[in-house]
Amino acid sequence: MPTTDKVWPQGTPCWVDCSVDDPAAARDFYAQLLGWDVLDSPPEAGGYLMAMLDGKPAAGIGPKMGEAAMPSVWTTYFAAENADAIAGAVTAAGGMVFMPPFDVMDVGRMFVGADPGGAAFGVWEAKAHTGAGIFNEPGAYCWNDLHTTAYTPSQEFYKQVFGWSFDEIGSEQMPYSTFAGADGRPMGGVADSTGQPGGGPNYWLTWFQVAGADGALDKAKELGATVLMGPSDSPFGRMGIVSGPQGEVFGLIDTTVTIG
Repeated sequence: MPTTDKVWPQGTPCWVDCSVDDPAAARDFYAQLLGWDVLDSPPEAGGYLMAMLDGKPAAGIGPKMGEAAMPSVWTTYFAAENADAIAGAVTAAGGMVFMPPFDVMDVGRMFVGADPGGAAFGVWEAKAHTGAGIFNEPGAYCWNDLHTTAYTPSQEFYKQVFGWSFDEIGSEQMPYSTFAGADGRPMGGVADSTGQPGGGPNYWLTWFQVAGADGALDKAKELGATVLMGPSDSPFGRMGIVSGPQGEVFGLIDTTVTIG
């Protein structure tokens, strides 16, 4: 079982959370779908819920912040040694920082920003909370990829901010690259969504591993979600993309069932 208690290397997808109108309803949905034990946080955490899997932190669920209308979303967070330095790098590379980095009690320092294509992401400087303690396991997140119409500019942006290198593994018709840090280990991907169905905003997609994609997608529908794509087979696993009951989009994949 892949677990860790260590701080994630800079630039690694280290945490995911969803912002919704009704965290209690999301708690019930994901507990049933992914087997999470969702814990309350202290009052000063503002209603943020911690999802645990096999006793390890797997994801967060929280209320939407601020008064401006926003969709329900899953957010991918990247590890930072110094959130303030990364915020400066984001701005210098042509991205946007929505709010200056701030401390979250004693658990970490963070900010949310966007790349030049408008895809939002979080940055997490670990303190008491190091990020996900379980990954690549049924019920835990296993992959994060960017779906963008700004394919090459986005690669250049993340290269400048986090020092990623990219390996082109897609086709001419469907460009796709994996990204890696200094150790060369692929840790996520970038998909060129130009001309693809949907045509929505650019976004980071969180993938959760499941034991049986078909059953998980059926379960999601029973719980009130909408299946947007799949199930379908790929060299990476059998998968589908889901819109949760409150509209947050995420992927489900069984990496043990592959083709090619």
